[in-house]
Amino acid sequence: MDFNKLPARISATVNRNKRILSILWWRNKRLITWMGIALIATVTLGSFYSQQEEEIQPGIPLSSFPVVVPTMGWGFALDTLEISNTVIKDGQSLSDILAQYNIPSDQALQLINNAREVFDLRSMRAGKPLIVLSKDSTQAADYLIYEPSIYNYIVFDLQNGNKVWKTDREVTTKVEVAGGIIEGSLWNAMVDRGYSYELTAKMEDALQWSIDFHHLQKDEEFRLVYEQDFIEGKPGAVGQVMAAEYRTADTLFHSIYFDNGDTDETGYYDLTGKPMNAGFLKAPVQYARISSYYNLNRLHPVLKYRRPHFGTDYAAPYGTPIVAVGNGVVTRAGYTKGNGNFVKIKHNDVHETQYLHMQKFAAGIKVGSQVRQGQVIGYVGSTGLATGPHVCFRFWQNGQQVNHLKLDFPPAEPLSEELMPKFIAIRDLYVPQLENIKPVKIDRPEEITTEVEGTEADTP
Repeated sequence: MDFNKLPARISATVNRNKRILSILWWRNKRLITWMGIALIATVTLGSFYSQQEEEIQPGIPLSSFPVVVPTMGWGFALDTLEISNTVIKDGQSLSDILAQYNIPSDQALQLINNAREVFDLRSMRAGKPLIVLSKDSTQAADYLIYEPSIYNYIVFDLQNGNKVWKTDREVTTKVEVAGGIIEGSLWNAMVDRGYSYELTAKMEDALQWSIDFHHLQKDEEFRLVYEQDFIEGKPGAVGQVMAAEYRTADTLFHSIYFDNGDTDETGYYDLTGKPMNAGFLKAPVQYARISSYYNLNRLHPVLKYRRPHFGTDYAAPYGTPIVAVGNGVVTRAGYTKGNGNFVKIKHNDVHETQYLHMQKFAAGIKVGSQVRQGQVIGYVGSTGLATGPHVCFRFWQNGQQVNHLKLDFPPAEPLSEELMPKFIAIRDLYVPQLENIKPVKIDRPEEITTEVEGTEADTP
């Protein structure tokens, strides 16, 4: 390249480009003019609408008004729909329900087939509600909603393709605490404080190896740390009781839940890591009361003469589950005139238990059946010589019937050294939470109870 000629070439290029730009300007002068007019109009209109906005309510722009949030339910904006409710009647099938809403038979068949792929139609129960959604109250139903539980719901789309789908509600779990003072019964202590039947049962599960809930005393205290499910912000089922404490006049009991997965170590332990279920349950039924004690000189209410009563009677409603108080094998399961339906269990070489007057046996309970502690073996009844529904509970030690309420069993071995650090960490997390619970006493009138004594023949 000749660098001496470079300045002249640059000058020529610049002049040529000026001529091109000049031509483009004149050719597009009209276009540029219209673009300018459009820009001015846009700015003017923006200013106009801004002024109009201020004029609607001086000092408050439209953008500051709140956005209306629709009411949602079952995945729909309910403000745009008509809602009605009905109840499934006895003997009513899904096809009957669909016919009630004038769904043609071929469409109903398609809906039923689609529903079978989503849930078990046999689980639909009489008395359960059905929610009907309609876009227009004068027209046919658009959606049918069934709630098998609080955790999910089923939607039947009656208008758009016969679709059926199941939606699980969002569940969150929080750790809650509870506490109370016994004024009369455990039931009243729980209910008066707004705690559920379910939480009461789970507290019994956690403390059943230490506390005889049939002999609670006034002013005793309980404290609980437990998990509570919330479904879309509303309380659902009670989860695991993580820690429990019960205070009597002279004793403090603790029960700490230790989760070691699907192993035998998972369960409740005391503060030293000893398993709570090492011995036997205090009673074979929950929420019952003792109507007759072990008594070697009792007047028999049916036979009307004195004879030993070698058992403890627990009065409870018909059908109340009866559970095995310990692991063992069924050695007898049958019927006699005095005992009615009864089950006898051998737990080890030393201990046996017997359960009399059952309404019926639980499924699978027969001679030779292996049973585990807490397993349902039958249901409360009044078969045999009995004046009312109860279970007579007998306890054998070394072949002799004894009063089980006076027995103390040796403690079991604690968790292994390998698992103790994990357990201690859990224990030290929950015990301070228990200590921070401050139960409040609720004064209530003294309870009046009427004893109904169960009776039986004392057949071994």
